[in-house]
Amino acid sequence: MSILRVDNLCRRFDRIQAVDGVSFAIEPGEIYGLLGPNGAGKTTTISIIARLLDADSGSVVIGTGKGDPRRQLGLVPQEMALAEKLTGRECLAFTGKLYDLSGSDLRRRVQQRLADVGLQDRADDRVAAYSGGMQRRLNIAAALLHDPKLVLLDEPTAGVDPQARVYIFEIVEKLAAGGAAVLYTTHYMEEAQRLCHRIGIMDQGKLLAEGTLGELVAKIGARRGLCVTADGLNEPVATQLAASLECAEFEYEGDNLRMSVADAQGSLLAAVRSADQMKLALRGVSIEEPNLEAIFLKLTGKALRD
Repeated sequence: MSILRVDNLCRRFDRIQAVDGVSFAIEPGEIYGLLGPNGAGKTTTISIIARLLDADSGSVVIGTGKGDPRRQLGLVPQEMALAEKLTGRECLAFTGKLYDLSGSDLRRRVQQRLADVGLQDRADDRVAAYSGGMQRRLNIAAALLHDPKLVLLDEPTAGVDPQARVYIFEIVEKLAAGGAAVLYTTHYMEEAQRLCHRIGIMDQGKLLAEGTLGELVAKIGARRGLCVTADGLNEPVATQLAASLECAEFEYEGDNLRMSVADAQGSLLAAVRSADQMKLALRGVSIEEPNLEAIFLKLTGKALRD
C-alpha cells in the first residue's frame, strides 16, 4: 500500500501555473526523487503535500487518509527552521514538544536522533555555532523525532560541503532501509541517480515522466553513447568516422568524439576497425550508458542547468 498518493495536483499563482496535473505515489521503503530546475514546481508540490499550501484541485492522501496527516510526515524544508540561540539538544526537545512528546520518551528520541545525524558530541553547543552542514543535519533530525512514515526533503543538500552531502545521503538511505517513504527534491542529477529508486522529472509545473532509470531510458528511446579518443581528431576526420558507423548524431571536442548508437557492442568493434583503416592513433573506445542528463535533455530540449 502506498504511503503517499498524489493525484492530478494543480496550483496557480496569478498567471503562473506552478503545478500542473501532477500525479505519483510512493511505497514504504522507497526513495522517490523529484528532479527539475529551480522553478519547476518541486517546492510547491512538497508544500501542498505538507499542508503548508492549498491546492487549486487534485488530492493528496497520506497513509490510510485517516487522522491528522501532519503526524505521519516529517518535513525538511529548504530554509532552516532552527532556533539558533538554543543548543542542538534544546532545539530538538522544543520540536518534540510540538508533537506532544515528553519525559523520558522525548529525551530518548532526542539522544537517538542526535546520534543518527552524528551530532551527539555537539549536542550542547548553540545552533549558531554549527556549520551549515551541521545545521542541515539537525534540521533533518528535527523532522524525524516523531518517527514519521513519510519524509519530505526539499533540496536538503543546498549550500553544504561535499562531506556533509555524503552524510545526508547516508541518512536518507537509512530512512528508506528502515521502511520510511522518502520524497526527495533536487536539481542535482548525480544525487537523484545515486539515491532514488524512482525519479519523476518535473519542468514548468508538469511531471514529464517517471520511473526507474532503466524505465525512463526505455520510455524516451535513449541510445547508448560511444566515445572514441584519438590523437589529432578534427572535424573532417570525426565526420568521416561517424559516417563509417552510420551515425547521424555526434559531437567532438579536442581528441574526443561522442556518437549516439543503437548497437553499442557492434559499433565499438566497427569503430576500432574504421580508426585502424583511417590510420588514426586510437587511445581509447568506451560505451557510455544513458543518464539522467540525456533523459532530461530529450524530454525538455534543454540541459537541467539552463
